[in-house]
Amino acid sequence: MSPSPLRRSRTVQTALSVLLLMAGVALLAPPSAWGQGTVVYLVRHAEKEAEPAADPPLTAEGQARARALAHALADAGLTAIWSSDYARTRDTAVPVAEGTGLDVQLYDPRDLPGFASALRAQAGRFLVVGHSNTTPALVAMLGGEPGQPIDEPSEYDRLYVLVINGGVTTTTLLRFGEPSPGR
Repeated sequence: MSPSPLRRSRTVQTALSVLLLMAGVALLAPPSAWGQGTVVYLVRHAEKEAEPAADPPLTAEGQARARALAHALADAGLTAIWSSDYARTRDTAVPVAEGTGLDVQLYDPRDLPGFASALRAQAGRFLVVGHSNTTPALVAMLGGEPGQPIDEPSEYDRLYVLVINGGVTTTTLLRFGEPSPGR
């Protein structure tokens, strides 16, 4: 006698719940539990002052979001922090750098393929701070799922977590800090 549709549904739900729990536990595991894989955390810079400044700094809200990012990644075991060479991206990365004792290294957002290749070539846990157009593009180049385009005028709370192991990339999309408008 075959199981009822309700019983099959509960079995599938239970199996999915166990898999999601295992994935969540693995994501939160200490760095030593990840083996030699690479974990890349990618964010867009925090809220910036209004243009027309060529290189605008962060707003007070952006500074608070940068601190929230540092708090969110405090126990991530980061081994490197990367930022494009703009005030808004560097200032988003600085609280994380201060909390971890790591230096902020610069990358060229005009050479994303080269940067993606360099990231894939090394094991570690990296934070990359970029822009609304470069962050999803880099996610895709690393084999991840970028999802919908970032809403340029208002979305600052997206945090991608890419786990790259054995040529397979797993993407988790999280949110941090105060929700962006409309979220």
